[in-house]
Amino acid sequence: MQLPEHGANPHHLYERLDMPQPKTVLDFSENVNPFGMPERVVHEWPILLSKMTAYPDPIGEPFLSATTRFHQVKKDSVFVGNGAAELLALLAERYRGKRAVIVHPTFSEYESTLRVKDVQIKRIVLSGESGFQLPIEAIQHAMGKADVLYLCTPNNPTGILPTRVEITELIRYGEKVDCEIILDEAFIDFVDETLSFIPDIESYTNLIIVRSMTKMYAIPGIRLGYVIAHPSVISQIKKFAPHWNVNGIAASIGEICLKEKAFVEKSVMHSAREREKLAGFLLAHECIVTESVANFLSFKLNGDRSARQLYVYLLKRGIVLRHSENFLGMDGNWLRVGVKSEADMHVLKEELAKWFADN
Repeated sequence: MQLPEHGANPHHLYERLDMPQPKTVLDFSENVNPFGMPERVVHEWPILLSKMTAYPDPIGEPFLSATTRFHQVKKDSVFVGNGAAELLALLAERYRGKRAVIVHPTFSEYESTLRVKDVQIKRIVLSGESGFQLPIEAIQHAMGKADVLYLCTPNNPTGILPTRVEITELIRYGEKVDCEIILDEAFIDFVDETLSFIPDIESYTNLIIVRSMTKMYAIPGIRLGYVIAHPSVISQIKKFAPHWNVNGIAASIGEICLKEKAFVEKSVMHSAREREKLAGFLLAHECIVTESVANFLSFKLNGDRSARQLYVYLLKRGIVLRHSENFLGMDGNWLRVGVKSEADMHVLKEELAKWFADN
């Protein structure tokens, strides 16, 4: 039985596995804010609807200006796009026929977007036994023969954030060997915005940062994200991008979201609290838990207990986790859990406790 690769689609999962779907399903396979979108988006929806009758701004306003104000960067250093997936595809075009280094386990779309552009990929697979820590020297050696390094910070699926010293060391080494660094900061706002490398953009011409609005603001259906990089990189991305790639409603919602400071602070506190409670629970049941700082964590069962057996057990009870069978370096032995509401997390721990008691 082969499991579907992506999470966040329970109906498809149950259908693929030919398994009856329970009436109530709690989906922990997605990493989206459990608070949902900011209330102001809902409040202003009648106004937003008027955007449907007009062509959108060709450069993504008012969202473009909102990102420059939020991050204190210049407009020529920002490109807004139809979600991080589009941005990764546009960046892959930049490396067509070249060489890339990808550190695994990580987000699968880095590799999938690069392969269709005939990019040669060097994989560096981290070990769970070493806590999925970065082997800096091995990465640098690979960078010496590559055009770009992809890093997810914090990483999906482990939730681990490399130290600022480690990331800076790789960026500076990249300058020496003419290797660009793409930092995917899709989850950094669940940690601390001050840990972002966006303020360093003007210092390093080889640094490219990808940001997503999906996770923190719970708007996956809107498709909105942005790249911040040296103006020469942004100029090239614009040449590859389709016209009107960001719709008017999305651009306006993005502007609203970037003003929601209190919403973000509340979300960060909730994420950290519930993640640590779950980590403590799993450790008490002798699991190995990643040192996550994000709104999710991954864990491994001890001994010969089967991750797939637990995964299927929970599925039958309407609880969906993210398996790791397509994550290199995890090989199906780990499970990822996204933080949800306190009540949902309680339900999860109750079901886990029942399984642990019998296994």
